[in-house]
Amino acid sequence: MTGLGDFFDDLVEDIAAVLLFTQDNSTYGHFAEADVSTVVVASDNAVDADEFVSLPLEFTDVEGRIRFGLEGALDQEFVEEGDDVLCLTQSFDENDLDTIVRIRADEFTRTGLYDLFTNSRPDADVVQDVLEVAIELGKKGQKGKPVGALFVVGDAGKVMNKSRPLSYNPFEKSHVHVGDPIVNVMLKEFSRLDGAFVISDGGKIVSAYRYLEPDAEGIDIPKGLGTRHMAAAGTTRDTNAIAVVLSESDGMVRAFKAGEIVLELDPEEY
Repeated sequence: MTGLGDFFDDLVEDIAAVLLFTQDNSTYGHFAEADVSTVVVASDNAVDADEFVSLPLEFTDVEGRIRFGLEGALDQEFVEEGDDVLCLTQSFDENDLDTIVRIRADEFTRTGLYDLFTNSRPDADVVQDVLEVAIELGKKGQKGKPVGALFVVGDAGKVMNKSRPLSYNPFEKSHVHVGDPIVNVMLKEFSRLDGAFVISDGGKIVSAYRYLEPDAEGIDIPKGLGTRHMAAAGTTRDTNAIAVVLSESDGMVRAFKAGEIVLELDPEEY
């Protein structure tokens, strides 16, 4: 066992911080007493940690979860570029820590994933609500059939000026907001028709059935992605909006900011 003990000693040697992906009080208390910075990464700061990164989605893949936690810790200056960080998270049991990863804080290229939620023009909870609608729609589709959808969130005035209506706007005189369960049902129903949804910074549904008309010059998206993705990339490049696309062809949900894909996930894993 000596060799195994030496291995673990080497694993934790000279780490600058621990990223703890749990809200368990006893686990946090154990690490908080150690002489190392402990950053809690979770949906809520139930343990009242001084250093906390809010996790807006339950990332099912370990890499995505750690990437988000690291970007958040770097952004809030809990860790610095080049720091060695120990990450304790879940791989097989969503309730218990069963995975240890040691990584250098600058090992991942920053994707802008954390920035999508914290430094975008729309409110973070609005971004989360829209993603959850897209994920749910990706799981169930329309009457069991795959469906595509495009949600443009934030900078709604400019987005409306850079688009045109394809049909009547069912939300023209309403004051409904994304996140309301009844409204989410409406969004899923309207998604079977063409056009984008436009949503304000604060979550108000401004319009449905909008045809986006960005300049496609200079837009670079992966091969196989269609017009919705091109429109999302162009619109987020030309405005301060973000966009969430549900692909009808491959069923993936992708988020765009500043013309780039910053999040890609499979609804079936959520």
